[in-house]
Amino acid sequence: MILTMPEEIMLLLLDDRTGRPIGLPAPAGDYALASAILMELSLQGRVDTDPERLMVTDQKPTRDPVLDEALTMLATSQGMRDSRHWIVELGRRTDHFRAMVLDNLTTKGVLRREEGRFLWVFPDRRYPKPAEGAAEVKEVRARLRDILLNDEIPEPRESLMIGLARAAGLVPLILSAAEAERAMARVDQVANLEELGRTLSAVTKEVYAMMLAFAGAH
Repeated sequence: MILTMPEEIMLLLLDDRTGRPIGLPAPAGDYALASAILMELSLQGRVDTDPERLMVTDQKPTRDPVLDEALTMLATSQGMRDSRHWIVELGRRTDHFRAMVLDNLTTKGVLRREEGRFLWVFPDRRYPKPAEGAAEVKEVRARLRDILLNDEIPEPRESLMIGLARAAGLVPLILSAAEAERAMARVDQVANLEELGRTLSAVTKEVYAMMLAFAGAH
């Protein structure tokens, strides 16, 4: 089963045992998902980037509702916009896109939706991985961890995923603290293999740092 980058990022952001989002400082998960959407559109040949703008190169639908909605936003925008603008703009709609990605994963059988109550009052929704079904999907964290702990040259998709994980502070979700310390040079090596990864990862890191600075000042 082939998953999109937004779907793989979502699996990375869900706790394996509880199916609930892992508690990360905002807005790490938001901008990781936004950047993953742009990266997937690029991998599918729908957008391209340069330092000054992000361009739609093909408006043909991808047949993925998340990607197609984002592609429509990009295609109908007035004026020249760069990657930074679109990471922030998509990041503002993360709740909406996150719900769509979770629906996709549930439909594919990768996750199952469970509804409950927290403290018997508050609605509580979680998305655990089913015990059976979708067995062919190798766990995202394990696959990326394997890449970082060996010397093989990864595919462009894996390089982009690791670059995104580095920029948004998600490497601790892939490697233990000891592994991350040993593999620091490897993380940088893999993350910098793809030009798109270098561009969007740098922008993601910049936007993330800016938002953290803003939050700290208020």
